[in-house]
Amino acid sequence: MTRPALVIVGAGPRGTGLLERIAANAPELYGETGLDIHLVDPHPPGAGRIWREEQSPLLWMNSHAQDVTMFTDETVEMAGPVRPGPTLHEWAGLDGRTFAGRRVQGAYLRWAYERAVAGLPPGFVVYHHARRAVRVDGPREGRQRVWLQGRTLPLLADLVVLTLGHLDAEPDDEQRELTAYARAHGLVHLPPDFTADSDLSALRPGDDVLVRGFGLAFVDLMVLLTEGRGGRYDGDTYVPSGREPVLYVGSRRGVPYHSKIGYDWTGDRPPLPRFFGPAETEALLARPDGFDFRRDVWPLVEKELGFAHYHRLFTAHPERVTLDWPAFEARYAAADPAERAALVAAAVPDPADRLDLAALDRPLDGVRHGTHDELQEGLRRYVEDDLRRRHDSEHSPDLAVFLALLSVYGQLVRLGDVGGWWHGFFSYLASGPPAPRLRQLLALSRAGVVRFLGAGMTVTAEDGVFRACGASVPGHVVEARALVEARLPHPTVERARDPLLRALHDDGAAATPDGLLAVDRADGRVLDRSGLPHPRRFALGPHTDARGSGAFTRPRTGGVAFRQNDATARALLAFLHTPTGPATDHRPRLEESTR
Repeated sequence: MTRPALVIVGAGPRGTGLLERIAANAPELYGETGLDIHLVDPHPPGAGRIWREEQSPLLWMNSHAQDVTMFTDETVEMAGPVRPGPTLHEWAGLDGRTFAGRRVQGAYLRWAYERAVAGLPPGFVVYHHARRAVRVDGPREGRQRVWLQGRTLPLLADLVVLTLGHLDAEPDDEQRELTAYARAHGLVHLPPDFTADSDLSALRPGDDVLVRGFGLAFVDLMVLLTEGRGGRYDGDTYVPSGREPVLYVGSRRGVPYHSKIGYDWTGDRPPLPRFFGPAETEALLARPDGFDFRRDVWPLVEKELGFAHYHRLFTAHPERVTLDWPAFEARYAAADPAERAALVAAAVPDPADRLDLAALDRPLDGVRHGTHDELQEGLRRYVEDDLRRRHDSEHSPDLAVFLALLSVYGQLVRLGDVGGWWHGFFSYLASGPPAPRLRQLLALSRAGVVRFLGAGMTVTAEDGVFRACGASVPGHVVEARALVEARLPHPTVERARDPLLRALHDDGAAATPDGLLAVDRADGRVLDRSGLPHPRRFALGPHTDARGSGAFTRPRTGGVAFRQNDATARALLAFLHTPTGPATDHRPRLEESTR
């Protein structure tokens, strides 16, 4: 008898999380039939590409060690059993507020993977194929064939799950033109990439380098081109090695992502969700003509974030408001946007205590400086102010907004593809760099190694060089012979470098308007262009329109990715289970396949 077989393409944290949920649910749903599980990934199981242990020790995680877990808890809404486990800081014996190195996280993920494999029932055998999967084919009603790079015979699978994680993308028209221009004029152009994988050797000491992007990819670039080239910090002063280029950095906002908050929560949490919960999500999904994010969704998000902000302000800092919370809450709940603005203006005397999401999103709108040097001073003051605020519990409504952002994210995942703007806004407010990185940025700015270009950055390629300017210093132009796109690739299914994903799309798999793979939000089955789910193909992760906020999550926050993993694991096991009697006595083991 042919043993049932499952192929999981992608053995990073998402594939590991799915494997853990299979182990947790198998005793209830699968019985004693054996199962072969094939993990296909050229990178190490558990850590995968992004979190592999073989990368620079200078690169950190972007979360406190206490805020990272691979294990479920009772806050996760799922049908399967909770299997608790240690957070990163508990496992590694670190202070919870440490920003651990990515190598440490890679070791944690490798351990979580090995624990998941060890937790599988007897008869389950796991194989790791250190190769790339390039194609999936096969009939809807029969076994699938998964073709691997360098192998002439496919893996046969009853079911296939794509847990591909973050992907590379083919360049768009602008990036192709810039690369061709650089090649023709002997310049350097580094397109969007994972900074840890980029070859930075072409950025020579002392060279002026234009950097477009001020998020987390820039932070990695900054680290690798400074400390990574022998520079060091002496307190708040950067001591150059002489091997650094000069980085001229700008973006649409013109400022770095907000610092991580540096204090803990005390007191009552805002009761979330309040205005944007499951009922509102279901109502949006039930609309026969669909919904528009700005018109239908954003007003709910805005009201929810405001509710969390003012709940904290009124309950923790009552001396700064003119109403009691019950009176304010009742009026806030009933008010339309104009009425809410008037209510806030009357009840919150200091404008600095009011939540202004538009100003948060574009802090440099309308701000102009007379010279480039004035802009440097202005941006340093902005970063210093951000660091002070994010480490002062007098501004604890900021932390309440962060909690509301997590709550909102959980609902938006249920809605599917809501466009790229929201994810950028969320990352800017809620997923910024550790405070020490921003202090390093200030030191590098004072040392002249990093120079700010401000908001509205534009780049042109002409006269044999790259030119950059921005709205913050009208008329100021910087020329350079190198341009780095400091941002992650945006791989639509049409432009993903992953041949398997492109082939699936060519074979009829549906994509959203934003280029994400369309899946059934109930269990992750891949949808075709008529909306019909494929019975044997599933997908989880950021390349789908059911992407969660991450493969691992903060403890006790509901874990959207964990909920998705559990639903998919249960669907897989229910499909694969057949009452065929006792299975051959295979003990769970980990095998490195060389086939």
